[in-house]
Amino acid sequence: MADPSSPQSFFTKHWEGYKDFWCERFSFLNNYSKFIKGDKPLPSWSESDVEAFIAFDPVHGPALKTAREAVNFGLTGSVIGAVSTAGFTWKYSRSLHGAGLSFLAGGVFGWTFGHEIANHWLQLYRLDTLAAQTKFLEWWEDKNERRS
Repeated sequence: MADPSSPQSFFTKHWEGYKDFWCERFSFLNNYSKFIKGDKPLPSWSESDVEAFIAFDPVHGPALKTAREAVNFGLTGSVIGAVSTAGFTWKYSRSLHGAGLSFLAGGVFGWTFGHEIANHWLQLYRLDTLAAQTKFLEWWEDKNERRS
């Protein structure tokens, strides 16, 4: 038994608390772990497979369709953010590395703002998109097991 006042016990206790804190914050990743850490990986799916699920599931299908539409907002925001910030940086500094970094940062910021706009425009806050994605992966897994 380790001495409770020893530094190792203090750091172990601190690390466990830190780990528990972040595991609680990222608990949504547990929904995907059975698909990522499975015995055999899921085969890739096509657009027609996604459309078949949307038509098949009246509850989660529309939520998945809306979540897929939200990606277009993110892509648009990413392009606008990347090009505008890189252009602004290039215009005023003529620095290639600065323009490159601005391009990357603008893309990330634009993606974030685009998704925030999509969240409000498409009212994603009313939908459980995580459950819809998980249901799609379960449906896809079941469909492929029946084929085998």
